[in-house]
Amino acid sequence: MYYSVGKFISQNTRNARWGSGALKSISSQLQQEMPGLTGFSEANMRKMRLFYEAWQPVFEPQAESTFDMVPVIDHIELIDFRSQVANELSDAKRSQPANELGEELLRCFLVVGFDNHIRIISNVQTFDEQIFYVERCAREFWGREGLKNALRNNLYHQQGSMPSNFALTIPDEKQRQVAMQTFKEDNVLDFLVIENPDLVDEHNVEEQIVKNVKNFMMSFGGEFAFMGEQYRIIVNGKERKLDLLFYHRRMRCLVAIELKGGEFMPEYAGKLNYYLSALDSLVKLPEENPSIGILLCRDKDNTEVEFTLRDMTKPMGVATYHSSNELPEQYRKALPSVEDLKRLM
Repeated sequence: MYYSVGKFISQNTRNARWGSGALKSISSQLQQEMPGLTGFSEANMRKMRLFYEAWQPVFEPQAESTFDMVPVIDHIELIDFRSQVANELSDAKRSQPANELGEELLRCFLVVGFDNHIRIISNVQTFDEQIFYVERCAREFWGREGLKNALRNNLYHQQGSMPSNFALTIPDEKQRQVAMQTFKEDNVLDFLVIENPDLVDEHNVEEQIVKNVKNFMMSFGGEFAFMGEQYRIIVNGKERKLDLLFYHRRMRCLVAIELKGGEFMPEYAGKLNYYLSALDSLVKLPEENPSIGILLCRDKDNTEVEFTLRDMTKPMGVATYHSSNELPEQYRKALPSVEDLKRLM
């Protein structure tokens, strides 16, 4: 319905057939006739026009006007508005519109709510990016906050940017593609409170993540299940503990996350490789895919990461994290340290 209303409005306003007050007139008349009616404010009808114009090249690439335009006036009779929109809806029901979307993407498109569609259209620049967010909204059941978080973190441009050895260690192409799309290089954890960016307590970070585990999983995507913190693995009678363990539904594998309060060190990868071997031997079910490991550090040198991961046998990647209220590094370096401030005071 919104698409059809948007089409009717677009074809009349973009061709200067309606005056500037037409939408306000329609909205006012609808409210008078049906008090309490929602969804047809002047602002919302402009969104319908935006929605139609964004998707018209996909669903109706050869579309032309199929009805006569009304004269240039600011006051539109409701009977004209209703009859033209009814015609559009009737045509839509009778025929399946030609489109460039596959069947699965079309299903995703129909699942996403109108508000999220408008948020995507208003914030992204390219068609591929738009499709990316529509698909992720549908598959990961993003609501308003989930989508806002993904847009704020620039998830589309972050995908595949995390240094990893996935291309060499994940044989299944589908799982490899999902893994490369799921994890991003830099992660903004809105719930995280870091009092001193130069001295991060990784145990405190872990506690905050566990307390806000839902938000943490949403920052990575909505297909994770939390399996535990300080997850115990017994190897030959010796107890080992993983910082965080998750399960990813679509990849069908365990995901181990090790938190580090400082910069990446090559020896971290060797320890994680050991943990992943233990998980695959002792925890993974026969029908599940090999486990994946992520090292979450405060900082990293990508060249050093690349050299370290090159000959590792288990799939792993290295990402960074920070809180949303932290000052960028260049500003922090320009300010006196906590110790200097204490001395000054």
